[in-house]
Amino acid sequence: MSTPLRSPMRRRIVRAAAATLAMPTLAATQAFAKEETRAMKPTSNYLPIRSDWLASGTEAALEPQMPIIDAHHHFYDRPGWTYLLDEYLADAQSGHNITASVYMQALTHYRQSGPDELRPVGETAYVTRATASSQTGKPRVAQGIVGYADMRRGAAVREVLEAHLEAADGRFRGVRHLVTWDADPTLVNPLSAAPRGLLLDRNYRAGVAQLGPLGLSYDAWLFFPQLPELFDLAKAYPDTPVIINHCGGIVRIASYEDRRKEVFDSWSQSMRELAQLPNVYVKVGGLGMRINGFHFEKGDLPPSSEQLAQAWKPWMHTCIETFGAERCMFESNFPVDKGSYPFSNGWNAFKRLTAQASPGEREALFRGTVAKVYRLA
Repeated sequence: MSTPLRSPMRRRIVRAAAATLAMPTLAATQAFAKEETRAMKPTSNYLPIRSDWLASGTEAALEPQMPIIDAHHHFYDRPGWTYLLDEYLADAQSGHNITASVYMQALTHYRQSGPDELRPVGETAYVTRATASSQTGKPRVAQGIVGYADMRRGAAVREVLEAHLEAADGRFRGVRHLVTWDADPTLVNPLSAAPRGLLLDRNYRAGVAQLGPLGLSYDAWLFFPQLPELFDLAKAYPDTPVIINHCGGIVRIASYEDRRKEVFDSWSQSMRELAQLPNVYVKVGGLGMRINGFHFEKGDLPPSSEQLAQAWKPWMHTCIETFGAERCMFESNFPVDKGSYPFSNGWNAFKRLTAQASPGEREALFRGTVAKVYRLA
């Protein structure tokens, strides 16, 4: 059965329902991660990385001197899939001038003992140690770090946030607690499954309320039908920067595949509403995932930057035109997007998409906005 698209935002907010489904336990989530990534099959929630295929169509970097801060990438250390500092540096130093990056939580190197709520601090501690030597060179990998904390703990989550701050040697910048939910269960990665209406949950919001006083931001990964709920959350906490991940959770497969105009219209309406809130920002990128439905991975060769720019233009230009360059930032989303295109081609596509922008707009998109939002030197 198709999932009905929701009507415009002002008619669809807010039925504050309590979250009724249990989130996976930390142990169950870690066990699933090991099983899902053991073989990295194409049927998994992640597209497989094929090095030979990527090499067959990797482009030289356009405008190689342009300074770039990558607003969003991960480290993975899972059976069948390792992408840590060396792998990221191989991509980041492949031609574009990546000067720094923001690390995004990815269920990597959690503590294996101690209180459950503090185990995610192990990821922040690991990333801080692993990238310490890079802070005096180029790129400064993980110059800003975004970790995970269970916002459903309400005010008690402050202890976890303070532990992240202590572990990060001054580099901890915010939290991402995934809230992806859809009536179509085939869309949801069990690693990030969430109950319906989590953004409206009282306890969750009490947790989000702890971020602003500590100078921390909130990264939002969700599906586009959930954007009205994010609007309500962001409006409730105007002093907390809210960063929408991956252009706002575009879904064009499964129950949404044959309704692409509806998807675009609903998504763009929600993004226009969110743009009215000055504390909301957008990460422009992350459109190489399976759920986005561009199917770049099906080509005999990886897509060129021209092909990427053409496919992404309606979505990315809408983000930039709606929010303005000063509230948008480009992201690689590697290694997740690496299943769809080479690192160099992705950044070339961003450069093509902004070829007509002013120098000031480009500076904001490639470096200025992310430096401002995540308080990077």
